[in-house]
Amino acid sequence: MSSCEEYHRRTAVTRLAVSEPDATVLRQTVSEWKEGCQIAVDMAWDHCQSKSDLQRLAYDTIRDQTELGSQHAILACHQAADNIASCIAQRNAGQEVSKPNYTSPTVAYDSRTMTLYRDAEQVSLTTSGDRSRVRADLVLPPDEDGYQDQYLDSDEWELAESTLHHRGGEWYLHIGFRKLKPERQTTENGTVLGVDLGVSQIAVTSTAGFYSAGKLNHERREFDRLRRSLQAHGSRNAHRTLESVGEKEGEYVKHTLHRVAKELVEEALRYNCNGIVFEDLEGIRERLPAADWHSEWAFDRLFNYVEYKASFEGLFVDTVNPKNTSIRCAECGYIHESSRQSRSEFECGNCGNRNHADYNAAKNIAETYLWREQQSSRRRGVSQYALKSGTMRLNRGFIPYSEQSEVESMDKSRSNSESTRMSDHGRDS
Repeated sequence: MSSCEEYHRRTAVTRLAVSEPDATVLRQTVSEWKEGCQIAVDMAWDHCQSKSDLQRLAYDTIRDQTELGSQHAILACHQAADNIASCIAQRNAGQEVSKPNYTSPTVAYDSRTMTLYRDAEQVSLTTSGDRSRVRADLVLPPDEDGYQDQYLDSDEWELAESTLHHRGGEWYLHIGFRKLKPERQTTENGTVLGVDLGVSQIAVTSTAGFYSAGKLNHERREFDRLRRSLQAHGSRNAHRTLESVGEKEGEYVKHTLHRVAKELVEEALRYNCNGIVFEDLEGIRERLPAADWHSEWAFDRLFNYVEYKASFEGLFVDTVNPKNTSIRCAECGYIHESSRQSRSEFECGNCGNRNHADYNAAKNIAETYLWREQQSSRRRGVSQYALKSGTMRLNRGFIPYSEQSEVESMDKSRSNSESTRMSDHGRDS
């Protein structure tokens, strides 16, 4: 069986047209689902995180104490296992965690609990209790070019894990799709785009692309101000409004990160890059404690958005060890903490190079990847990274875009010459 890393994954969100009797059944299913997940977590919190082990531990109890069907009881066990594993990872990273508490009105579905009728634009959902199924219409945009159609109308995309959400009195289905990734391709003289994540900038690229966090920081401060005001009020209405504010903030952050991810991929395509390289995200929250724009999940979410948008364009996404990338001069290689003058200023104590600190780091991230590529046994064929006016190669230095064709022609000629010499040597021997 193929692993999840071998698939492209997409999610198509659509509202469902649900009758009131069916809505009552779905609300009951949501309630049973939350109870099933909570039972699984309560039983396994101090015992296990493996999906199979947790299933053996909690499945029978979930079936006895809820009205969930067999497959949904299994999915509840798997959901709990994923959440426990996430908590353990955070705890190992030194973060404080607490046992998950299931309050969100959602239900997970898979191919056994959901049937998608693409031609009829309908879905059939397994529910709890006596009613085994609810069938509902997909409320799609009137425009036939809506993004959902590229998955619904395509035989390449198969149905995958999905989630039903209840919010604002409406039902929304986040339909998961997947298709196999093509085999890994190598290229000759491939190019990467280096990306540094920062504090005042969400991201800076080696091509001098700056994606400011200013507006996002401002909006999050406004959300925080409103949140404090509502908390001080303390009424029931204020509490309900507080939940709505949290949802709106989350949606705003996700929208912003989606936009930045889209623009980063467009930047890579604009400069004919084959891949995008970030610093390793492990521990990044500790390295950037003053990054107001991020929430608990923002760094990972941005990376994931870039990864799936890039894969759709045939680009790879990778990471490198961030050691010294913020204090190394991208021009001469001198490494010293004093060169990092401030959050945004870099001035090399050796060669005097002055630049934006995040831009300097983005180039270092890309160059670190090139050095690693040279030493890898599974090379992608990458030999240069993109700058605004040219590319940088380890063995040739800076090459303006105006000279790229000439250099590539010389490289090809040299390669052919070396192949000929090897062939002649073979004949002589």
